[in-house]
Order: sequence, then structure tokens, then C-alpha cells
Amino acid sequence: MEIQTRLMEYKLDFMVAIIVSLLVVSLVYAAPRILDIVAYFWPLFASTAAFLAIAITFGGVQQLSDKATGEGIMDYVAGRPDDSHKYN
Repeated sequence: MEIQTRLMEYKLDFMVAIIVSLLVVSLVYAAPRILDIVAYFWPLFASTAAFLAIAITFGGVQQLSDKATGEGIMDYVAGRPDDSHKYN
């Protein structure tokens, strides 16, 4: 009887574990296969790869490694005007 009373203390934990297990199993069973996903999105993957290759080819690899690339736009968005275009 002591075992049965101890098990009843964890009744909610057992139910949650069973429900979560059933959800995980049903999601794995019902989810599409990875090859189906790749087959559906391959034009998007290919065009993105081609765009990146063209951007690197014509823009150069140095632009990708430049850490100050976004500083101008960040200053503009933050409301700090650029002092380089002011006349003395």
C-alpha cells in the first residue's frame, strides 16, 4: 500500500510525462522529412547562394570583414548627424 500512495503523489508528473512523450512522438511521426523540405526550398537556397557569390565576387571579401560598415546608418538612425558634410 505504501508504494501505491507514493505513486499517487506523482500522478500529475506521470501524466505530464506521458502527454509530452506522446506529443514528441506524434510530431516526429507527422513532421515532413528533411529531404522534402530541401526539395521544396531548393530554389530559395540556390538563389541566395548565387546572390552571395555575386556579392562577394563584385564587392570583394574585404567588405565582409569590415566592422565599421554599419556605423553610418547607425549614426543616422540614432539621430547623430555626420559631420563630414558640413562646410567650414
